[in-house]
Amino acid sequence: MNVYDFDNTIYDGESCYDLFRFYLKKDPALLKFMPVVVKGFARYKKGYISLNEMIEKYVPIAEQKLKEIDFENDPKAFWDKHMHKIKPFYKQQQQEDDLIITASPDFHMKEICCRLGIHNYLTTKVNQQSGKIEFACIRENKITAFREQYAKADIENFYTDSPENDAPLIELAKHAFVVKGNQITQVK
Repeated sequence: MNVYDFDNTIYDGESCYDLFRFYLKKDPALLKFMPVVVKGFARYKKGYISLNEMIEKYVPIAEQKLKEIDFENDPKAFWDKHMHKIKPFYKQQQQEDDLIITASPDFHMKEICCRLGIHNYLTTKVNQQSGKIEFACIRENKITAFREQYAKADIENFYTDSPENDAPLIELAKHAFVVKGNQITQVK
């Protein structure tokens, strides 16, 4: 099985940031959250705050707005405009049993995985009725999700943009690759 992180790996950029911008166009009042979102995201990506701190401080902001999402139509509209950001290397090497493991939310990823023909994906789980995030598929939680769903699977190749954040998955993989832009470098 080949396993891929999504953002900045097979997707050119941070899809959650693009998703925020997508919703900002629909609701300009979200602009007031922009400084908090950008600061929190940067602090997390640089390792200045832990997963628990991020969840406690920033998740409630997202949950306020998740109750208002059109879970059926919004992902379709988003991917109609962002499909071009899937990196060409992925389609060239895609296999039937590929697994995407990402912090991006399930309602967002279900649509793109369907369009790409990907059957296996682990994501952040959002309760569509309450807007509550039930599971954040980030850092060490990726390992938890992987072991629960694919306990008997071996990771042949793992691709990520962040060897620091995905170190546990790199450890599990037979081979590991870091993706920066369109450059892929084997690190294991």
